[in-house]
Amino acid sequence: MIFLELVLQNFGPYSGKQVINLNPKIDEDNSNPIILLGGMNGGGKTTLMDAIRLALYGQRAQCSTRGNLSYPDFLTQCVNSKADPIEKTRIELVFEHIEEDRPIKYRVVRTWEKNPKDGKDHLGILGDDETWPIDSLVNIWDEYIENILPLGISNLFLFDGEQVKELAEQEIPPPMVVDAINGLLGLELADKLAVDLEVLVNRKKREFADNKDLAKLEAIETRLNEKQEEYENNEKKLEVLNIKVTEFGKIHEEALAKFVNEGGKIAAERSQLEREKEDKIKSGNNVRESLCELASDVLPLALISPLLSQVQRQGEKELKNQQIQLAKDVLIARDERLLNWLQQLNLESNKVTNIQSFLAEDINNLYTNNLSTENTWLNGDEESLSLLDNITYRLQVAQNTAQKQLDELNSYEEEILTLERQVQTAAAPEEYTKLQNAVKQAQTEFNKIQSQSEMMKQQLIELETEIKKLKQELNEYTVENLKYQNSEHIIDSAAKVQATLKVFRERLTLRKLNKLEEEVKNCFLYLLHKSDLVHRIAIDSNTFKLSLYDLNGKPVPKHRLSAGEKQLLAIALLWGLAKVSGRRLPVAIDTPLGRLDSSHRHNLVERYFPAASHQVILLSTDTEIGEKEVQTLRENEAIAREYLLHYNSSKRETTIKPGYFW
Repeated sequence: MIFLELVLQNFGPYSGKQVINLNPKIDEDNSNPIILLGGMNGGGKTTLMDAIRLALYGQRAQCSTRGNLSYPDFLTQCVNSKADPIEKTRIELVFEHIEEDRPIKYRVVRTWEKNPKDGKDHLGILGDDETWPIDSLVNIWDEYIENILPLGISNLFLFDGEQVKELAEQEIPPPMVVDAINGLLGLELADKLAVDLEVLVNRKKREFADNKDLAKLEAIETRLNEKQEEYENNEKKLEVLNIKVTEFGKIHEEALAKFVNEGGKIAAERSQLEREKEDKIKSGNNVRESLCELASDVLPLALISPLLSQVQRQGEKELKNQQIQLAKDVLIARDERLLNWLQQLNLESNKVTNIQSFLAEDINNLYTNNLSTENTWLNGDEESLSLLDNITYRLQVAQNTAQKQLDELNSYEEEILTLERQVQTAAAPEEYTKLQNAVKQAQTEFNKIQSQSEMMKQQLIELETEIKKLKQELNEYTVENLKYQNSEHIIDSAAKVQATLKVFRERLTLRKLNKLEEEVKNCFLYLLHKSDLVHRIAIDSNTFKLSLYDLNGKPVPKHRLSAGEKQLLAIALLWGLAKVSGRRLPVAIDTPLGRLDSSHRHNLVERYFPAASHQVILLSTDTEIGEKEVQTLRENEAIAREYLLHYNSSKRETTIKPGYFW
């Protein structure tokens, strides 16, 4: 299947008639898969996706802006606000698919006006020449399109970034994806057959019940139908509540962020900040007192530190001179005793004279070489010099201590200034009260809607139990009290068929899931470009929850994956499902890269977009597929056509122009 053309007339922000050529063929022999449409947020990208869905499925379309609106109200909402009242709103989708081994083109046309009288649009199907309607196809269009692109699996081919984000963050795929998986695996056929058999059995049992039994049987069935209807309604309410839980959660987070950013948190902690400030001031004062004590001791001598050093050096020199003089006196006395002793030995006088001259010269040389010639002016004794050394050492210690305390004091003063600035940035009391009330109100609303969601979940569990009990009661009653006669064989056979269908469904699920697991793993590793992160992916046959395992067979918890890796895993699941489906269908992606970092964006641009399908329609802002990404796609010859959705805010209109942002 290939989308060839989309025509919008007075649809949403698109005023007048606008045509988009979606054909991926660039000439007769060549085609590129990507059709790139760029537009800013609110410029009409999602409206294009809704137009495709609406053209194909009409009232059954799962459009993003419909919500809980009835179909007539939704159609009225889609009419351009400035459209001429006499002009109709119109969407046309031309597509081509293979039918009986040859290509067939159809133009699907839907038209309507504001407040449609019959509550629906007018559907027309045109053939190849576009001149004659195919009324027979109009009457069976829903069944016909289900054979080409079933509604149940359409979200695997027409999806947006928010859908990928939701799929990435949840452990268990949302109901929409579960339904699509069931449809792709062919499981809904077995489920539908089982339900049909149950209806047949109950019908046969009613045919042969007497009036009393029939009344009781109908009462049980009525209660069962009521509970089932209530269950379905509550499921829809729960979906709405879950959406509100997400919305109120975001509101609460925004209120809390505003509370913090605008000084509310600091205002709430003002007293604590004041206490911290007082503690810092007290600590700073203690340091100042300690500095005063140091200043009352030897620390002031640091002002004359050079003089002290000079005095110390002079004292050492003078002390050395004193010691040399004492040594000289001692040597002279010893020499005199030696000469007296030599004279007593009656040595020759000339020898004694020589010895005397030698001793005198030796003492004179020793004295001359070691004695300082500087003037003596200090005249300090050894005790005074020792005291000076002690003072010098204490002064050095005091200086080091004072420097550390000064650094500590500066640190305290900087911390005090920081605390004062924090207190000054705190919100004013009245503004703080507003911020605090906004946070409390958002918290209250969030808790309230969350409580309603939990209560609804509990009601669903209780209803499920009641439905199961009623089915059991219905089965037991009919088995024990009704005479089956000729229908007994049908009823028995139906029970066996249902048991067989259950086994068949289980085996079919395992068989199809094995193939799906392999495809999802291959797609994930291809997109991730990390062959060692995941070795195997397992999909639960009941919930379709994905479990990842490494090379050693150990589980890889999903929370260990980064946000980007989780989204790549979600895209890999969608891509794997599309491959397993065996259907050659176009892929349209709205907001494809909004929540991915640059490396993961690069992987998607180079690996996923060109290979996702034979036709890939990308609806992107300028920050998602930016100049770098679009240049890469152009260089790889992946883009067939480029369009820009230009939104005029003053006219509130969007115009489709050829070309992209760059």
